[in-house]
Amino acid sequence: MSVKIRLQRFGRKQSAYYHIVVADGRSPRDGKFIERIGDYNPNTNPATINLEFNKAVEWLANGAQPTDTCRAILSYKGVMYKHHLDRGVAKGALTAEQAETKLSKWLEEKNSKITAKADSLLSSADRKKKVALEAEAKVNEERAKKLAAKQSALVAELSANAETATEGASVTDETAAE
Repeated sequence: MSVKIRLQRFGRKQSAYYHIVVADGRSPRDGKFIERIGDYNPNTNPATINLEFNKAVEWLANGAQPTDTCRAILSYKGVMYKHHLDRGVAKGALTAEQAETKLSKWLEEKNSKITAKADSLLSSADRKKKVALEAEAKVNEERAKKLAAKQSALVAELSANAETATEGASVTDETAAE
């Protein structure tokens, strides 16, 4: 029986998320599985990956073969690197302490890159909002100026009409008096 680490699809159309499962290679994609070891949501930026690290390493050590996408996810989280280091320890190329220090250093660098990307996305979103608000303020000022000009023109026209009406009324009063 060949065991695979693969994705199991959930969610609605155009908004899928996945469970990372260990399953028999012959079972269907969304069918029976042996164990669920995590989940993956590609709809967020950066993608959200929750993974039981030790279980994934254990399954790899037992001979489970990840699919291409799962291999990329496992590499992203450092599981493949941990598996690589464990093989080096088993062969005697490294000690367990050296492997742990290498892995912790790699995980720190990876987490700093992820947080930097998330921060840059937030700051770029803030900049876009600020630019949009400034543009909206300019448009509102122009509209207010046009409205004020229009109202002043109407007031001037009404006052001119009122003056001509009072002059016409005084002329009619004078003609009526004669």
